[in-house]
Order: sequence, then C-alpha cells, then structure tokens
Amino acid sequence: MAIDKKGTKQIADNRKARHDYFVLEQIECGIELVGTEVKSIRNGGVNLKDSWCSIEDGEMWVKGMHISPYEHGNIFNRDPRRERKLLLHKREILRLFGKVQQEGCRYISKAAESSLHLGFAKVKSFMTSVTTWQRKPHSVT
Repeated sequence: MAIDKKGTKQIADNRKARHDYFVLEQIECGIELVGTEVKSIRNGGVNLKDSWCSIEDGEMWVKGMHISPYEHGNIFNRDPRRERKLLLHKREILRLFGKVQQEGCRYISKAAESSLHLGFAKVKSFMTSVTTWQRKPHSVT
C-alpha cells in the first residue's frame, strides 16, 4: 500500500497483468459500489488478480474482481465476485471499443484506489516475457 505524490493510497495492484501484457494506454475510471464494498476496499479487502473488463450494451463492466465482505456488514454485504459497472463517458467507451476491434487488444484492471486504473494492453508472447525478464538487472546475493 503505497502513497503516491497526489496523496492517494493504492490499495491493490494487478502484478500478473504487468507480467502478461504490454500496457499501451491507461485510463482512470470510477466503479459503481455499495456502502459495505467501499468500507471493505478501504480496509484493503480487494483482489484484482483474475479481473478483466468487457463492454456490453454500451456499458463497461469489470468482472472477476473480488471484494471481501465487510465484517460488520451483515445483511448488506453483496456477492464478492459480482460484476461492477465502470463509470466512463459514452465517447470513451466507444473509442475503447473501436481500438479493441481494430488492434485486437484487451482491457485489464491494473490498480484500485477509490477508482480503477484500466489498462489497454496487448498480450506478451512467451519469448517476449523471457527476454523482458532477462533485461532487468538482478541482484546476486
């Protein structure tokens, strides 16, 4: 949980997405949440590992994002893996939809604060992943 220069705290990060994809563009968007989900996210109860985004009927949805149930939420807790609507302007959704159709890229969820960082990404091949790993400086202990 790092605090960046703007003073916002990053609660979750999708490290697997950074390893498996080349992120070409990043967009910040809001998430439609209920009260107990907000409290659970503030406590750090969110997991983005298996999450992805899709466009259905002109709306963008994040799927597979796990928000742990709030301990004191009792009957107000929702399903931890339910689909959540992303808050984007219609023009942004149409622009992103056009890019996916042309370039064959994907949307991945990268980080979560009070909003979600959506990455427009291309899949790395296996050899690209190996060469990227080999170029990084490694410390020998």
